[in-house]
Amino acid sequence: MMEKPVYKRVLLKISGEALAGEAGRGLDFSVLGEVSRVIKKCVEAGVQVGVVIGAGNFWRGVKDGGGKMERTRADHMGMLGTTMNCLAMADVLEQSGVEVRVQTAIEMRAIAEPYIRSRAVRHLEKGRVVIFGCGTGNPFFSTDTAAVLRGTEINADVILLAKNIDGVYSADPRKDATAVKFDTITHDEVLARHLQVMDSTAASLSMDNKIPVLLFALEDPENIYRAVMGEKIGTVIRA
Repeated sequence: MMEKPVYKRVLLKISGEALAGEAGRGLDFSVLGEVSRVIKKCVEAGVQVGVVIGAGNFWRGVKDGGGKMERTRADHMGMLGTTMNCLAMADVLEQSGVEVRVQTAIEMRAIAEPYIRSRAVRHLEKGRVVIFGCGTGNPFFSTDTAAVLRGTEINADVILLAKNIDGVYSADPRKDATAVKFDTITHDEVLARHLQVMDSTAASLSMDNKIPVLLFALEDPENIYRAVMGEKIGTVIRA
């Protein structure tokens, strides 16, 4: 008998950097392939999967445009970067036999559906993976915030934050050897301690909507499946 997933509907956030693999820029199709294999496994287990992808492998609005460009325009470039990642992810998923729809917060009808909540939910109910591009569609908001926003809108049971770190620590473990990893922590604590796990807008949005966030390392993509099956990985941030 197959084990049952603990979540019915999830919003998976993948950072753009994670998709770049060792190169650090652009796309590593072996990473995309691994991630899509695990997403397919989740779908086959009966989990409805929404995905938000960052754009750090192509462009980081604040960092790359900082001081050189108007912030709004730099963020718009980041939104276009997320769309490239969404299309690549969709293509790899389709090649492995998964039905996918890409929806973007900024309309680009020639290549994706515009984001419409009811339509996204319908796709999920039909077993399709929905990939949300362009972040929230607004400048000054990160893709972590977009993940919490879309997750709340589609009534996801949990936000899965797949990062390049394996959980929430009391300090940056790369700089502080005494940093302690938390199994669970409240949104309040994350905000009060200024822990750099996600930006404060994303943290307060998930706190206000009482939606749990599970942060774990994407280094082993199988962690996505472990997370939906309820295995103890990463850190749970909850109200």
